[in-house]
Amino acid sequence: MTASETAQTLAFAAAQAAADKKAFAINLRDVTSKIALTDVFVIVSASNERQVHAVVDAVEEKLIKEFDTRPLRREGKGGEQWVLLDYNEIVVHVFHKEARDYYGLDGLWKDCPEIEWADETESERARQIEALREDVEDAE
Repeated sequence: MTASETAQTLAFAAAQAAADKKAFAINLRDVTSKIALTDVFVIVSASNERQVHAVVDAVEEKLIKEFDTRPLRREGKGGEQWVLLDYNEIVVHVFHKEARDYYGLDGLWKDCPEIEWADETESERARQIEALREDVEDAE
């Protein structure tokens, strides 16, 4: 069994919202073969506690705005080292870098298939740079 289309769509949106707030080491894992409660883990890192908060807010805002869905549960609001957002189909883990290293969640789920995801912001920037290069070459 693999992650549902709905779960993948929500995971991609959550990952993009995190990337838009400069989250890094974004990892999507299809956990359907190991967990019956959810389909996808979205695991992201942030540089500091303020950024963890910003990433969490951005993910919640995007999923509410685009899919009219709110987390069923939100854990870890206090210290901002690790915040978990449970959307049933997906679970988003936003880590402070040191907390992610400490808990090793990526290692725990390494046997689950990684879901390929591309940062649309980076892709768009690359397209813009290529278009500018072509314009310069055409002008010469």
